Amino acid sequence: MTRRLAEVAKKVGVSEATVSRVLNGKPGVSEATRQAVLSALDVLGYERPTQLRGERARLVGLVLPELQNPIFPAFAEVIGGALAQLGLTPVLCTQTKGGVSEADYVELLLQQQVSGVVFAGGLYAQADAPHDHYRLLADRNIPVVLVNAAIEHLGFPGVSCDDAVAVEQAWRHLASLGHERIGLVLGPADHVPSARKLAAAQAFGKVPDEFVARAIFSIEGGHAAASRLIDRGVTGIICASDPLALGAIRAARRKGYAVPSRISVVGYDDSAFMNCTEPPLTTVRQPIEAMGRAAVELLNARIGGTAVPAEELLFEPELVVRGSTAQAPKV
Repeated sequence: MTRRLAEVAKKVGVSEATVSRVLNGKPGVSEATRQAVLSALDVLGYERPTQLRGERARLVGLVLPELQNPIFPAFAEVIGGALAQLGLTPVLCTQTKGGVSEADYVELLLQQQVSGVVFAGGLYAQADAPHDHYRLLADRNIPVVLVNAAIEHLGFPGVSCDDAVAVEQAWRHLASLGHERIGLVLGPADHVPSARKLAAAQAFGKVPDEFVARAIFSIEGGHAAASRLIDRGVTGIICASDPLALGAIRAARRKGYAVPSRISVVGYDDSAFMNCTEPPLTTVRQPIEAMGRAAVELLNARIGGTAVPAEELLFEPELVVRGSTAQAPKV
């Protein structure tokens, strides 16, 4: 007991006597300090006293698919900071290959009596993936917000970058440079944001099937997919992520084609260091700060009992022109 008091007191930055008053339900402690002590108990893995177990923890799960793509640490930083400002403690859950699954994380978060969960880039973005763990959260009435895609019929609000506008900006940019043979490197066929991007591209006219290449979201996946497109004669490539775009640049170079004089490449996200690549990457920027804060505002409203429409808020992206795009090569 003494060790527990000391660890919690150190974590929160208060005296052991204050922790003891909280655990015994005694007055003389501010609500903010009380919640901080209870959150520290949860984070350190201690059980709450019996009389306090009925209260939901001030913890919020932040579930990400990976940390290798810089866009996800960026979202984590914004969302985690916004949660902390509201007195909520983010619990980062990152999936690893062969490790803990998204469904396993949901079970763990439910055991911790979390106040809510924010998902970014999860299985909800794949139409054919299992979604039972999301239904479990809905059945338990746990507040949930989804970033970039949505699940119908579960009542979760979401915030997304407008994929249609992103492709429109990239397409018009390449077209203005004289590119007519424009290809797309997208995620798997059931990936909802990729499907939205393809539908937007089709609005500019029929995109031949051979100008659409699917890939896993990695530099290696982008390399393989872009290689196929280059062999089919494209001069401009629009990618569904920045790592895919870096893979496309690598593919062009290994085939002996210069970027951008022979092949132009456009990424998506404007994640960290894309202005430091060679050449600096032209990309479509997601408004991460605005999206992350909106996600937390929606979640906090749900936690506070406010009804939030099960709608997807679309945020406007911004084309950032750098050095990976240029005039189309003359035939």
